[in-house]
Amino acid sequence: MELTTLARPYARAAFEFAVAKKSLSNWSAMLNLGAAISMQPKVQQLLSSPDVNGAARAAVFLDMCGDEIDSHGANFIHALASNKRLTLLPYIAGLFEQLKAEEEKKVDVQVTSAFELTAEQQDKLAKSLSSRFGREINVENKVDKSLLGGLIIKAGDLVIDGSIRAKLDQLADAMRS
Repeated sequence: MELTTLARPYARAAFEFAVAKKSLSNWSAMLNLGAAISMQPKVQQLLSSPDVNGAARAAVFLDMCGDEIDSHGANFIHALASNKRLTLLPYIAGLFEQLKAEEEKKVDVQVTSAFELTAEQQDKLAKSLSSRFGREINVENKVDKSLLGGLIIKAGDLVIDGSIRAKLDQLADAMRS
């Protein structure tokens, strides 16, 4: 079974609880901390060890989190540990962030360009995309010099390829036909 599929019910449960308690940001921070800790090599060894039971895993894990995890988060960690699902924390955190962005009407957009976009260009692009999606846009700019010019915009499953490289590839395909 795919790990995202296994993580989805836990992410949904954490999200619904966080919405009910009006603590989306707090849960986001706790889950991201848990995800970061669970990806540490020594922690992964502990989590995969058959010699350590769920309660002991949870206790060690929570000890590493320190005061950053509240009692509700600790209960969540115990539930994950007892079901041998602590290794899913990176997936749970990712799915939680998607649900949070949907709730907050925000979209993270990755813009790849041949050159670094100025703040003014990013603002103009964000406003244009905001009117298209009807949501607040957070633009992350990546540079790929092989594009020659233009942009590739990725927002979730939507990809808009307006790069010169893509146009040249289309022209080459048309000339071959």
